[in-house]
Amino acid sequence: MRRFLTVLATLSTLSLTNCGYNAIQSNDEQIKSNWSEVVNQYQRRADLVPNLVNSVKGFAQQEKDVLLGVTNARAKVGSIQATPEVLNDPAAFQKFQAAQGELSSALSRFLVVTENYPQLKSDALFHDLMSQLEGTENRITVARNRYIKSVQDYNVTIRSFPTNLTAMAFGYKEKPNFTVDNEKEISTAPKVDFNPTPAPAK
Repeated sequence: MRRFLTVLATLSTLSLTNCGYNAIQSNDEQIKSNWSEVVNQYQRRADLVPNLVNSVKGFAQQEKDVLLGVTNARAKVGSIQATPEVLNDPAAFQKFQAAQGELSSALSRFLVVTENYPQLKSDALFHDLMSQLEGTENRITVARNRYIKSVQDYNVTIRSFPTNLTAMAFGYKEKPNFTVDNEKEISTAPKVDFNPTPAPAK
């Protein structure tokens, strides 16, 4: 009996080594790491919103609806706990993506409004904030792409034989990924012309 248990334990160890269990663990950790970077970059963007809104208020107080829209979208993003557990809950992941997409849309409308205020675009503080926003959007794109790739690798791994048997045995399921909805809008860094519009000739 003892010999049988020893043999069984040895076979189990070899099975875990060769059935893709370690690969699943490695891919899962990579996803968590890449997800942390996605969340970090989205947080950088959210942190810029209050300063952006305050800088615009001084030049365009009448644009209350647009300013409020950005503020509310930012608040919705902040209300979502983007913990690693979200990666195992498609509904929660979709909620996170929808909130980020809403903030992206609000920021796009916000930037359109700022085009109407050339004196704002020439303001040093606003110029700096917009440069930070553009850089952050670029970082978001890079972080999202890395996350998308890591999820693709993971999902392929747990669907491929014989690793899929291990995945089923241990309850590993496919991770949700970013969809193409609003992908162009979300992944394109905002562009702002910092050259003030020349005053019309008199």
